[in-house]
Amino acid sequence: MEKIRCLILGSGPAGYTAAIYASRANLSPVLYEGIQPGGQLTTTTEIDNFPGYPNGVSGIQLMEDMKKQAQRFGTDIRFGIATAADLSKRPFRITIDGEKVVEAESLIIATGAKAKYLGIPDETKYAGMGVSACATCDGFFYRRKTVAIVGGGDTACEEAVYLSGLAEKVYMIVRKDFLRASKIMQDTVFKMPNIGILFNHNVTGIYGKEGVEGVHLVKNSGLPNEEKYDLAVDGLFLAIGHEPNSGIFKDYLDTDETGYIITQGSTPLTNIPGVFAAGDVADPVYRQATTAAGSGCKAAIEAERFLSSLD
Repeated sequence: MEKIRCLILGSGPAGYTAAIYASRANLSPVLYEGIQPGGQLTTTTEIDNFPGYPNGVSGIQLMEDMKKQAQRFGTDIRFGIATAADLSKRPFRITIDGEKVVEAESLIIATGAKAKYLGIPDETKYAGMGVSACATCDGFFYRRKTVAIVGGGDTACEEAVYLSGLAEKVYMIVRKDFLRASKIMQDTVFKMPNIGILFNHNVTGIYGKEGVEGVHLVKNSGLPNEEKYDLAVDGLFLAIGHEPNSGIFKDYLDTDETGYIITQGSTPLTNIPGVFAAGDVADPVYRQATTAAGSGCKAAIEAERFLSSLD
C-alpha cells in the first residue's frame, strides 16, 4: 500500500495553492485532481477579479497556470477521484476510483462544491454563455444590461442586490408566492427600484443564438390560470444553493446541515488532527477563487506544522 506524507484531494484554487506551499515545504505532496480537474473555474470563460491578471484570464488558463506552478515545485499530480475514506485513525486511508487505497499522514480536503441547477437541458448548453451560478464572479459582464436570477432565499436576494448595482434591470424568478429570505433581506430587495420579482414563476427553458437572449417562463404552473411567455434577458443567474463535495467524509468530520465541513474559526483545522479543509467545501459564504487560494495556503502551512510535530 502506498504511503503519502501529504495527500491533497481536489484541483481547484485551494488544492493547487495547497500543493504549491506543501511542495515548497518539502512535504512531497500527492494531489488527486478529482471529478472536475481544475475545479469549477474551468467552466468560467473569463475571470477579471483574480489578482495578477490585469487583462483578465480564462478559467481554464488560470487553473493550468496554477497546476504548472505546483508541478514546478514537485507536486505529484494524478488523475483520480476519492471514492471512500477512513479517517478513524492515522494514517488515514483514502480509496481512489473505488480500487486503489492510499495511506496519508496528513490530508487536505479541497474537493469544492457544485452549484445546484434547475435540471433543464439548456443550462448545460448555455453554461459560460450567459448562465452563471455566481453573481460576484460574473456580474461585471452585465453592466447596464438586463438579467434574471432564480431563487428566493437569502443568497438570491443578496446576489440580486449586488447585480442591481451593475445591471439596468434585475428580475428575480421565484417559484413560490413569497420570498424565503430573512426579513431584512426582503426589505432591502423591495426597496431597490430596478429589481422586479416574478412570483409563482418557473424557468422552463433558455433561448439565444450565440448566448442567452431570454428565458421561457411559466406562471402559475398547473393551475387554471397558467400562463406561458418569454422574458428577454442577457444573462441568467442561479441562486438555488450549492452542494459541497464532502459526502465520503461525513462519518468522521463535523459538517453543517448542508454538508459544508466545519473548521475551527478562521483556520482550516477540522475536528480530526491532521485533516484540513480548504476552499468551497468548507466555505458556504464567500466561494471565491481568491479566498479558496488563501485557505489552501493556510491548509498547507498547518499540515507542515502538524507533520513537524510528529517528527
